[in-house]
Amino acid sequence: METITNVINQIDQWVWSWWMILLLLGTHIFMTVRTGFIQKKIFTGIRLSVTKDPDAEGEVSQFGALTTALASTIGTGNIIGVGTAVALGGPGAVLWCWLTGVFGIATKYSESLIAVKYRVKTKDGRMQGGAMYALERGLHMKWLAVLFAFFGGFASFGIGCATQVNAIATVCEENLKIPPAVVGIVVAVLTALVIFGGIKSIANVCEKLVPFMAIFYVLGCLIILGINYDYIIPAIQTICRLAFTPGAAAGGLVGRGIMIAMQYGIARGLFSNESGMGSAPIAAAAAQTRNPVRQALVSSTGTFWDTVVVCLMTGLVLVTSIMKNPSIDMGNITDGGILTTLAFQQIPVLGPVILVVGIISFAYSTVLGWAYYGERCVEYFSGKAGLIPYRVLYIAVAAIAPIVSLNLVWTIADILNALMAIPNLAAVLLLSNVIVKETKKYINNLDAKDDTKVDVLDR
Repeated sequence: METITNVINQIDQWVWSWWMILLLLGTHIFMTVRTGFIQKKIFTGIRLSVTKDPDAEGEVSQFGALTTALASTIGTGNIIGVGTAVALGGPGAVLWCWLTGVFGIATKYSESLIAVKYRVKTKDGRMQGGAMYALERGLHMKWLAVLFAFFGGFASFGIGCATQVNAIATVCEENLKIPPAVVGIVVAVLTALVIFGGIKSIANVCEKLVPFMAIFYVLGCLIILGINYDYIIPAIQTICRLAFTPGAAAGGLVGRGIMIAMQYGIARGLFSNESGMGSAPIAAAAAQTRNPVRQALVSSTGTFWDTVVVCLMTGLVLVTSIMKNPSIDMGNITDGGILTTLAFQQIPVLGPVILVVGIISFAYSTVLGWAYYGERCVEYFSGKAGLIPYRVLYIAVAAIAPIVSLNLVWTIADILNALMAIPNLAAVLLLSNVIVKETKKYINNLDAKDDTKVDVLDR
């Protein structure tokens, strides 16, 4: 078993080494250029996300599809992941994490566009799409589509379920003294009640849960930044400086060097927003929309909220807290969770509550979002017959996750996520001409007409 674990760890280190980071970040930059810096339309996307398109085909509203995608992307990575990036990569990692999100908007836009363009309508009226359908219908690469679906289906058990439930159980045990086994059973039951209702049930819960959890967490961050207000400008200056140079800074902060800051900042940013992984477009394909560009603009806002806003807030909270409290010894902290906990302890009484509620809600929403992704992947390669067994197994994994060791599960999930990204990025890059053509046609009309009447362009 030790030998197997070592081999899997080596595979994980290889697939998430510099070549994968460069592939993802390179795609982000390439699609930014090819789409004419689609990031400039982010506020149009935000407005469209709350504009209903009820006459269009689809199972859920555009906002429902967006919140389902956000449910899986805004997770513990936004809290603990950013803490890990700062602990291991230094404050400069925050800037690289943020830049990854800014450029990642273009890739999220691109993968969502082709997911909607090549989506299909099933015999029972459901809309399905994602990288597998773009690969099959757009590039006629069925074999690669099956591989993506296979990797995505199995990855959902790890990063989407087991690791998230384990995080919930850990927080509940440490702060509320609830036994992990009890937490597993409760989460499994709550998950079963939602996922057996399909995408409409999942979207209904996510539409209510995601805005609440994001606003609740951001308010907590704003309170801490209010406490640390005199360190905000110095923190921004320090983050920018240490992103490019090593050296000591105020409050015991130490730059790890540009390469280390880039490695951890980019990697955590990619994990957090999932741009290029091909997961969020599966939810985008279920949206009620007439035009693939319209939904792609909405989907791209997910990366904006996840990394450009939430991860940046977390990063500023951590760096200002370290600068204000020199007693936080960065030299001995490598656990992002510990660093984030110390930061939130600055808020008397309510600080730990905000952190606990944030982690529980972020993690549970990820469980729901990935359940849908996994279902669509499993249905693609096994048909509807695989749905009930998948749901039962998913719920079983949720129940036992708190009482098993997850180190190996997490590593395998990391590998599967990388293997998902490869065929998805192939679809984005090989269909980039289609993406550019659709974008130009829609954006040119959008710029020529009243921006507030964009729905006219879809008719």
